[in-house]
Amino acid sequence: MTDTSARIAQAIDARFGVQLPLPADCAGLDGLARMLEHRSHRRYSTRVVGEDLLRLLFACAMSAPSKSDLQQADIVQVRDAALRTKIAGLVADNAWVADAPVLLVFCGNHRRTRQVAAWRGKTFANDHLDAFMNAAVDAGIVLMNFINAAEAAGLGCCPISSVRNHSQEVSDLLGLPEWVFPLAGLGLGYPESSGVITPRLPLDVTVHTDRFSEDGIAAKIDGYDRRRASQAPYAKQRGVKQFGEAAFYGWSEDKARQYAKPQRADFGAFIRRKQFKLD
Repeated sequence: MTDTSARIAQAIDARFGVQLPLPADCAGLDGLARMLEHRSHRRYSTRVVGEDLLRLLFACAMSAPSKSDLQQADIVQVRDAALRTKIAGLVADNAWVADAPVLLVFCGNHRRTRQVAAWRGKTFANDHLDAFMNAAVDAGIVLMNFINAAEAAGLGCCPISSVRNHSQEVSDLLGLPEWVFPLAGLGLGYPESSGVITPRLPLDVTVHTDRFSEDGIAAKIDGYDRRRASQAPYAKQRGVKQFGEAAFYGWSEDKARQYAKPQRADFGAFIRRKQFKLD
């Protein structure tokens, strides 16, 4: 087994708790190994991320697939110190954001599609939920392309979904016009440590053949809870005052507690203020 093959086997075992056969003629093993070894990084060294490298990564990100070539994603690099401080203050639960060498905000942009329709004298006849979905999906794919490119260049990063906890404030701070919305932030820098692989749900829970299946799902998720707790136990339990201290605390208990508390209930109203119609 080559070093790269061993990396792949170790990463798959850490991520999914299984061994998968590696095709003998599989190309691009280094890239596959890097994807399987993905880690989120929230602590960074003092090494500066150069602007030339950032521009290259932006080009890689914007090379992502785009629905019907609509290109509905933008990236805002937050360089101004005062502006960074304000945004970091909005996501204070993520204290590491303030110290990230680079702070980016990835945005869905449906504005350009409407602009070109007006410039070309055409009626925009698709004013419904799919317009929002197209922009959100495009921005999400661009975000993941950026992460893959950054990791290939030796950088580490972590998405910041909590910018959507304060969508209107972030939108105002960044000057986002109608039909442009923040999807997620991203902290970026050279990692301070190697980080850890986060175990994921088994592939037989998340990958289906021909028809969606939930056969045995409760037992499979319980098994995942046990595996994850043995590999990467939670440092603390969520919502102890409300729910008490659980004798066993796994992924499913954590997620159930997380979504027992209302979150982003104003996001739909924010998106409608951006002039999206969600029917």
